[in-house]
Amino acid sequence: MAAYNECSGEAFASAVSSFSNFSDPALTTFVAMLGISTMCFGVSTISGNASQVDKIWSMTPVLYSWMALDASSSRSLLMAVLATVWGVRLTWNFNRRGGYEWPPWKGEEDYRWPALRQGIIPGFTMLDRPIPWMIFNLTFISFYQNALLWLTAAPSLVVWAAANSDKCSGAKDLNWLDYVAAALMLTFITIESVADNQQYAFQTEKYRKKDAGEPLEGDMADGFNQSGLYAIVRKPNYASEQSIWVCYYFFGVAATGNILNWSVLGCLLLIALFQGSGWMTELITLKKYPKYAIYMQRVGQYLPFKFIWNKVRGEEAKRD
Repeated sequence: MAAYNECSGEAFASAVSSFSNFSDPALTTFVAMLGISTMCFGVSTISGNASQVDKIWSMTPVLYSWMALDASSSRSLLMAVLATVWGVRLTWNFNRRGGYEWPPWKGEEDYRWPALRQGIIPGFTMLDRPIPWMIFNLTFISFYQNALLWLTAAPSLVVWAAANSDKCSGAKDLNWLDYVAAALMLTFITIESVADNQQYAFQTEKYRKKDAGEPLEGDMADGFNQSGLYAIVRKPNYASEQSIWVCYYFFGVAATGNILNWSVLGCLLLIALFQGSGWMTELITLKKYPKYAIYMQRVGQYLPFKFIWNKVRGEEAKRD
């Protein structure tokens, strides 16, 4: 255990000292993140489309994981491959929803950004003015979100540091925790895929019926999906996304043998972001679909406790 603790400390020391070492991926990935953040702010300001970070959300963690690859470490390679599987799927899903167009700064803008810009979200009403919005775009949208993406991929940096440290014996070899983390990560990627497909099919059919003048019934009449995985939790894709990066963090635990290392900031801050993002999403949905309040009472947001409780009691909560 002492060796493991030394290994964890060595991984942290490497991260601190890396900013004077151009061969360390902690520095190169950090510099890349700053460049990407600056680009996102410039492009979003000129184009008026605040979703520039959204366009590269599924790409930058993949980039960082490969930049941090240690060719001699099976764990490092496994992490890069898993991050790529996650990124390819999420990029494909974003593309089919209209997220990418030509020129690349166009495309679908996340509906939450106009809502913030219009000042209709409590606590953010000042953002309907140009200067506060520009500051928000610079600090939160462009730089903070990109820093968060860098931190979510930071377990790759911990694994690289452990693999290149004399104090981390066996840090290049896979162990049981790696296999558990990989299996869980693939499971959550699959759940997220199913949830996104269910939502895409629901919305596509709803708008097809609307355009054709056909009557809407059931969930479509309510306006939002309440079936499949959405009968278990309100946001199964959001829940899975958070879980994916918790699993990713555990590769760093497997490498160092210590339950805590500095890269835990990534998954913790991501979870915090989703609390705010989920709250804002549902606030907008409530304004649009009044029956969503009933849905919130009978189905949990990220955890299936309400669903399980209803099943245990053998009851179905009322939908109306």
